[in-house]
Amino acid sequence: MKNVCYLLIICLFTACSEIRYVGIETYNPSDITYPKSVRKVLVIDNALPQAPDTGYSYLIAGVAQDTCRANADSALFDACRALGNALVDADYFDDVLLFDVGTRQDNAFLADVKLTTEQVQSLCEETGADAVISFDRLLFNMKREVSNTFEGYFNGTIRVDIMGIARSYLPDKNKLPTTVLIADSIFWMESGISIAYLDHILPTPDDALRIAAKYIGMKISSAFVPHWNEETRWYFTSVGSRWKKASAYAGAEKWESASESWQSLYENASGWIEKAKSASNLALYYEMSGDLKKARDLASESYELFLKNKGEENAYTLIQKQYMLTLEKRLQNDRKLNLQIGEE
Repeated sequence: MKNVCYLLIICLFTACSEIRYVGIETYNPSDITYPKSVRKVLVIDNALPQAPDTGYSYLIAGVAQDTCRANADSALFDACRALGNALVDADYFDDVLLFDVGTRQDNAFLADVKLTTEQVQSLCEETGADAVISFDRLLFNMKREVSNTFEGYFNGTIRVDIMGIARSYLPDKNKLPTTVLIADSIFWMESGISIAYLDHILPTPDDALRIAAKYIGMKISSAFVPHWNEETRWYFTSVGSRWKKASAYAGAEKWESASESWQSLYENASGWIEKAKSASNLALYYEMSGDLKKARDLASESYELFLKNKGEENAYTLIQKQYMLTLEKRLQNDRKLNLQIGEE
Protein backbone atom coordinates (compact mmCIF):
# COMPACT_ATOMS: atom_id res chain seq x y z
CA MET A 1 0.00 0.00 0.00
CA LYS A 2 1.19 3.53 -0.76
CA ASN A 3 0.87 5.82 2.24
CA VAL A 4 -0.41 9.34 1.64
CA CYS A 5 0.93 12.16 3.81
CA TYR A 6 0.07 15.84 3.68
CA LEU A 7 2.64 18.17 5.19
CA LEU A 8 2.47 21.70 6.43
CA ILE A 9 5.29 23.74 7.88
CA ILE A 10 4.08 24.55 11.39
CA CYS A 11 7.10 26.03 13.10
CA LEU A 12 10.43 27.35 11.97
CA PHE A 13 13.15 28.21 14.40
CA THR A 14 15.63 30.98 13.62
CA ALA A 15 17.84 30.67 10.58
CA CYS A 16 20.73 29.30 12.61
CA SER A 17 18.63 26.56 14.24
CA GLU A 18 19.69 22.98 13.59
CA ILE A 19 16.15 21.57 13.51
CA ARG A 20 13.03 22.72 11.71
CA TYR A 21 9.67 21.16 12.47
CA VAL A 22 6.88 20.13 10.14
CA GLY A 23 3.38 18.83 10.74
CA ILE A 24 2.41 15.57 9.08
CA GLU A 25 -0.92 13.78 8.73
CA THR A 26 -0.68 10.00 8.81
CA TYR A 27 -3.40 7.52 7.90
CA ASN A 28 -3.87 4.98 10.67
CA PRO A 29 -5.89 1.79 11.16
CA SER A 30 -8.85 1.60 13.50
CA ASP A 31 -8.55 -0.28 16.77
CA ILE A 32 -11.17 -2.76 15.58
CA THR A 33 -10.77 -4.75 12.37
CA TYR A 34 -14.13 -5.82 10.99
CA PRO A 35 -14.75 -8.79 8.71
CA LYS A 36 -15.00 -7.71 5.08
CA SER A 37 -18.69 -8.68 5.15
CA VAL A 38 -19.46 -5.77 7.51
CA ARG A 39 -20.53 -2.96 5.17
CA LYS A 40 -23.47 -1.45 7.05
CA VAL A 41 -23.33 -0.53 10.75
CA LEU A 42 -25.97 0.63 13.20
CA VAL A 43 -25.15 3.14 15.97
CA ILE A 44 -27.43 2.99 19.01
CA ASP A 45 -27.79 4.42 22.50
CA ASN A 46 -27.81 1.62 25.05
CA ALA A 47 -26.85 3.94 27.92
CA LEU A 48 -29.13 5.75 30.33
CA PRO A 49 -28.92 9.46 31.16
CA GLN A 50 -27.65 10.15 34.64
CA ALA A 51 -29.95 11.84 37.12
CA PRO A 52 -30.01 15.66 36.71
CA ASP A 53 -28.77 16.22 40.28
CA THR A 54 -25.68 13.98 39.94
CA GLY A 55 -22.25 14.67 38.49
CA TYR A 56 -22.48 18.46 38.60
CA SER A 57 -20.96 20.90 41.09
CA TYR A 58 -21.02 24.70 40.97
CA LEU A 59 -18.80 26.84 43.19
CA ILE A 60 -18.92 30.62 43.52
CA ALA A 61 -15.93 32.02 45.44
CA GLY A 62 -15.42 28.54 46.88
CA VAL A 63 -19.01 28.16 48.11
CA ALA A 64 -20.93 25.19 46.69
CA GLN A 65 -24.34 26.03 45.22
CA ASP A 66 -27.08 23.60 46.12
CA THR A 67 -29.34 24.07 43.08
CA CYS A 68 -27.14 22.35 40.50
CA ARG A 69 -28.99 20.54 37.74
CA ALA A 70 -27.83 19.28 34.35
CA ASN A 71 -29.94 17.24 31.96
CA ALA A 72 -28.02 14.56 30.04
CA ASP A 73 -30.91 13.13 27.99
CA SER A 74 -30.06 15.00 24.79
CA ALA A 75 -26.33 14.53 25.33
CA LEU A 76 -26.58 10.75 24.85
CA PHE A 77 -28.30 11.12 21.51
CA ASP A 78 -25.79 13.81 20.51
CA ALA A 79 -22.93 11.38 21.21
CA CYS A 80 -24.54 8.76 18.96
CA ARG A 81 -25.20 11.26 16.19
CA ALA A 82 -21.65 12.66 16.36
CA LEU A 83 -20.20 9.15 16.18
CA GLY A 84 -22.48 8.29 13.27
CA ASN A 85 -21.51 11.45 11.38
CA ALA A 86 -17.81 10.77 11.96
CA LEU A 87 -18.22 7.24 10.60
CA VAL A 88 -19.97 8.62 7.52
CA ASP A 89 -17.22 11.21 7.00
CA ALA A 90 -14.59 8.46 7.13
CA ASP A 91 -16.20 6.92 4.03
CA TYR A 92 -15.27 3.41 5.17
CA PHE A 93 -18.61 1.64 5.53
CA ASP A 94 -21.19 1.56 2.74
CA ASP A 95 -23.88 2.84 5.08
CA VAL A 96 -24.19 4.07 8.66
CA LEU A 97 -27.57 3.97 10.40
CA LEU A 98 -28.66 5.73 13.59
CA PHE A 99 -31.25 4.16 15.89
CA ASP A 100 -33.03 7.08 17.53
CA VAL A 101 -34.75 5.09 20.30
CA GLY A 102 -32.94 3.96 23.46
CA THR A 103 -32.80 0.22 24.09
CA ARG A 104 -32.62 0.15 27.90
CA GLN A 105 -35.73 -0.45 30.02
CA ASP A 106 -34.16 -0.18 33.50
CA ASN A 107 -33.18 2.94 35.45
CA ALA A 108 -29.69 1.94 36.66
CA PHE A 109 -27.72 4.62 34.79
CA LEU A 110 -24.45 3.67 36.55
CA ALA A 111 -24.64 0.09 35.28
CA ASP A 112 -22.79 -1.17 32.24
CA VAL A 113 -25.38 -3.33 30.46
CA LYS A 114 -24.32 -5.22 27.35
CA LEU A 115 -26.63 -6.00 24.48
CA THR A 116 -27.61 -9.65 24.30
CA THR A 117 -26.94 -11.71 21.19
CA GLU A 118 -30.69 -11.86 20.62
CA GLN A 119 -30.94 -8.06 20.76
CA VAL A 120 -28.07 -7.65 18.31
CA GLN A 121 -29.54 -10.18 15.91
CA SER A 122 -32.95 -8.53 16.12
CA LEU A 123 -31.51 -5.05 15.50
CA CYS A 124 -29.51 -6.29 12.51
CA GLU A 125 -32.52 -8.08 11.03
CA GLU A 126 -34.73 -5.04 11.53
CA THR A 127 -32.31 -2.54 9.97
CA GLY A 128 -30.23 -4.68 7.61
CA ALA A 129 -27.07 -3.79 9.51
CA ASP A 130 -24.08 -6.14 9.63
CA ALA A 131 -22.82 -4.86 13.00
CA VAL A 132 -23.97 -2.71 15.90
CA ILE A 133 -21.94 0.00 17.64
CA SER A 134 -23.42 0.88 21.00
CA PHE A 135 -22.83 3.32 23.83
CA ASP A 136 -23.42 1.00 26.80
CA ARG A 137 -22.57 3.58 29.45
CA LEU A 138 -21.85 7.30 29.24
CA LEU A 139 -21.41 9.45 32.34
CA PHE A 140 -20.36 13.07 32.89
CA ASN A 141 -18.79 14.81 35.85
CA MET A 142 -19.03 18.58 35.46
CA LYS A 143 -17.43 21.19 37.71
CA ARG A 144 -18.25 24.86 37.22
CA GLU A 145 -16.35 27.46 39.25
CA VAL A 146 -16.42 31.26 39.49
CA SER A 147 -13.73 33.24 41.34
CA ASN A 148 -12.86 36.92 41.82
CA THR A 149 -9.70 38.62 40.59
CA PHE A 150 -7.79 41.49 42.16
CA GLU A 151 -8.80 43.70 39.25
CA GLY A 152 -12.50 43.29 40.02
CA TYR A 153 -13.19 40.82 37.26
CA PHE A 154 -14.61 37.32 37.53
CA ASN A 155 -13.02 34.15 36.16
CA GLY A 156 -15.30 31.32 35.15
CA THR A 157 -14.28 27.75 34.32
CA ILE A 158 -16.15 24.62 33.34
CA ARG A 159 -14.58 21.19 33.18
CA VAL A 160 -16.50 18.14 32.00
CA ASP A 161 -14.96 14.71 32.53
CA ILE A 162 -16.41 12.04 30.26
CA MET A 163 -16.37 8.37 31.21
CA GLY A 164 -18.05 5.46 29.55
CA ILE A 165 -18.02 2.30 27.52
CA ALA A 166 -18.81 1.71 23.86
CA ARG A 167 -18.89 -1.67 22.16
CA SER A 168 -18.98 -3.18 18.72
CA TYR A 169 -21.27 -6.20 18.31
CA LEU A 170 -21.61 -8.76 15.52
CA PRO A 171 -24.81 -10.81 15.20
CA ASP A 172 -22.80 -14.05 15.34
CA LYS A 173 -23.28 -15.64 18.77
CA ASN A 174 -19.73 -16.99 18.59
CA LYS A 175 -18.24 -13.50 18.31
CA LEU A 176 -17.67 -11.62 21.56
CA PRO A 177 -18.25 -7.84 21.56
CA THR A 178 -15.22 -5.56 21.38
CA THR A 179 -15.03 -2.96 24.15
CA VAL A 180 -13.83 0.64 23.82
CA LEU A 181 -13.18 2.46 27.10
CA ILE A 182 -13.98 6.16 27.19
CA ALA A 183 -12.09 8.62 29.40
CA ASP A 184 -11.57 12.23 28.34
CA SER A 185 -12.36 15.80 29.33
CA ILE A 186 -13.24 19.17 27.83
CA PHE A 187 -12.61 22.58 29.37
CA TRP A 188 -13.80 26.21 29.10
CA MET A 189 -12.33 29.34 30.70
CA GLU A 190 -13.60 32.91 30.37
CA SER A 191 -13.30 36.25 32.23
CA GLY A 192 -15.86 39.00 32.60
CA ILE A 193 -17.13 41.97 34.57
CA SER A 194 -19.89 40.03 36.33
CA ILE A 195 -21.24 36.56 36.98
CA ALA A 196 -24.20 37.40 34.75
CA TYR A 197 -21.78 38.14 31.90
CA LEU A 198 -20.04 34.78 32.46
CA ASP A 199 -23.41 33.05 32.36
CA HIS A 200 -23.94 34.67 28.98
CA ILE A 201 -20.66 33.63 27.35
CA LEU A 202 -20.10 30.23 28.98
CA PRO A 203 -22.30 27.31 27.92
CA THR A 204 -25.25 26.38 30.12
CA PRO A 205 -24.92 23.11 32.06
CA ASP A 206 -27.10 21.25 29.56
CA ASP A 207 -25.21 22.70 26.60
CA ALA A 208 -21.84 21.85 28.18
CA LEU A 209 -22.90 18.20 28.43
CA ARG A 210 -24.12 18.21 24.84
CA ILE A 211 -20.87 19.73 23.57
CA ALA A 212 -18.87 17.17 25.56
CA ALA A 213 -21.00 14.36 24.16
CA LYS A 214 -20.51 15.51 20.56
CA TYR A 215 -16.77 15.78 21.17
CA ILE A 216 -16.47 12.25 22.55
CA GLY A 217 -18.68 10.76 19.84
CA MET A 218 -16.45 12.22 17.17
CA LYS A 219 -13.24 11.27 18.97
CA ILE A 220 -13.96 7.59 19.55
CA SER A 221 -14.75 7.07 15.86
CA SER A 222 -11.05 6.26 15.41
CA ALA A 223 -11.70 2.99 17.26
CA PHE A 224 -14.04 1.85 14.48
CA VAL A 225 -12.68 3.28 11.21
CA PRO A 226 -9.27 4.15 9.73
CA HIS A 227 -8.44 7.77 10.43
CA TRP A 228 -5.98 10.62 10.00
CA ASN A 229 -3.72 11.77 12.84
CA GLU A 230 -1.70 14.96 13.05
CA GLU A 231 1.90 14.32 14.09
CA THR A 232 5.15 16.29 14.25
CA ARG A 233 8.34 15.56 12.33
CA TRP A 234 11.56 17.50 11.78
CA TYR A 235 14.54 17.85 9.51
CA PHE A 236 18.08 18.94 10.27
CA THR A 237 19.76 22.03 8.89
CA SER A 238 23.40 23.07 9.02
CA VAL A 239 25.91 25.59 7.72
CA GLY A 240 27.22 25.44 4.19
CA SER A 241 25.68 26.13 0.81
CA ARG A 242 24.51 22.56 0.20
CA TRP A 243 22.63 22.41 3.51
CA LYS A 244 21.10 25.84 2.93
CA LYS A 245 19.98 24.82 -0.54
CA ALA A 246 18.33 21.66 0.79
CA SER A 247 16.63 23.61 3.59
CA ALA A 248 15.33 26.17 1.10
CA TYR A 249 13.72 23.41 -0.94
CA ALA A 250 12.21 21.87 2.19
CA GLY A 251 10.95 25.25 3.39
CA ALA A 252 9.18 25.66 0.04
CA GLU A 253 7.80 22.09 0.34
CA LYS A 254 9.76 20.98 -2.72
CA TRP A 255 10.52 17.66 -1.12
CA GLU A 256 11.79 15.85 -4.20
CA SER A 257 14.45 18.52 -4.75
CA ALA A 258 15.28 18.58 -1.04
CA SER A 259 15.76 14.81 -1.07
CA GLU A 260 18.23 15.03 -3.95
CA SER A 261 20.32 17.50 -1.96
CA TRP A 262 20.08 15.38 1.18
CA GLN A 263 21.08 12.29 -0.82
CA SER A 264 24.19 14.08 -2.09
CA LEU A 265 25.07 15.17 1.47
CA TYR A 266 24.53 11.61 2.67
CA GLU A 267 26.72 10.02 0.00
CA ASN A 268 29.51 12.59 0.37
CA ALA A 269 29.39 13.12 4.13
CA SER A 270 32.68 14.31 5.57
CA GLY A 271 31.93 13.01 9.06
CA TRP A 272 29.45 11.04 11.13
CA ILE A 273 27.34 14.03 12.16
CA GLU A 274 26.63 15.01 8.56
CA LYS A 275 25.86 11.37 7.76
CA ALA A 276 23.46 11.06 10.69
CA LYS A 277 21.58 14.27 9.94
CA SER A 278 21.22 13.65 6.22
CA ALA A 279 20.09 10.06 6.91
CA SER A 280 17.39 11.36 9.22
CA ASN A 281 16.26 13.91 6.63
CA LEU A 282 16.09 11.23 3.97
CA ALA A 283 14.02 9.11 6.35
CA LEU A 284 11.47 11.93 6.49
CA TYR A 285 11.37 12.11 2.70
CA TYR A 286 10.83 8.36 2.32
CA GLU A 287 8.12 8.41 4.98
CA MET A 288 6.33 11.11 2.98
CA SER A 289 6.79 9.03 -0.17
CA GLY A 290 5.22 5.97 1.45
CA ASP A 291 8.37 3.82 1.65
CA LEU A 292 8.17 3.20 5.39
CA LYS A 293 10.75 0.41 5.43
CA LYS A 294 13.38 2.59 3.74
CA ALA A 295 12.47 5.42 6.13
CA ARG A 296 12.83 3.11 9.15
CA ASP A 297 16.20 1.83 7.98
CA LEU A 298 17.58 5.35 7.51
CA ALA A 299 16.17 6.56 10.84
CA SER A 300 17.80 3.54 12.52
CA GLU A 301 21.13 4.35 10.88
CA SER A 302 20.90 7.93 12.11
CA TYR A 303 20.01 6.77 15.61
CA GLU A 304 22.95 4.33 15.76
CA LEU A 305 25.38 7.06 14.71
CA PHE A 306 24.12 9.46 17.38
CA LEU A 307 24.12 6.66 19.98
CA LYS A 308 27.70 5.64 19.17
CA ASN A 309 29.12 9.16 19.12
CA LYS A 310 26.92 11.10 21.59
CA GLY A 311 25.57 8.50 23.98
CA GLU A 312 22.05 7.42 24.83
CA GLU A 313 21.17 10.51 26.91
CA ASN A 314 21.99 13.03 24.20
CA ALA A 315 18.95 15.01 23.01
CA TYR A 316 19.52 14.14 19.35
CA THR A 317 19.96 10.49 20.21
CA LEU A 318 16.68 10.49 22.08
CA ILE A 319 14.66 12.13 19.32
CA GLN A 320 16.16 9.83 16.69
CA LYS A 321 15.28 6.84 18.83
CA GLN A 322 11.72 8.12 19.08
CA TYR A 323 11.54 8.59 15.33
CA MET A 324 12.86 5.09 14.71
CA LEU A 325 10.25 3.62 17.08
CA THR A 326 7.52 5.73 15.48
CA LEU A 327 8.37 4.33 12.07
CA GLU A 328 8.43 0.79 13.49
CA LYS A 329 4.93 1.41 14.78
CA ARG A 330 3.83 2.83 11.45
CA LEU A 331 5.08 -0.31 9.70
CA GLN A 332 3.00 -2.44 12.05
CA ASN A 333 -0.01 -0.19 11.57
CA ASP A 334 0.44 -0.29 7.82
CA ARG A 335 0.05 -4.06 7.77
CA LYS A 336 -3.14 -3.76 9.84
CA LEU A 337 -4.39 -0.94 7.63
CA ASN A 338 -3.89 -3.06 4.53
CA LEU A 339 -6.16 -5.71 6.05
CA GLN A 340 -8.82 -3.12 6.81
CA ILE A 341 -8.92 -1.38 3.45
CA GLY A 342 -8.22 -4.46 1.37
CA GLU A 343 -4.96 -3.47 -0.32
CA GLU A 344 -2.03 -5.77 -0.87
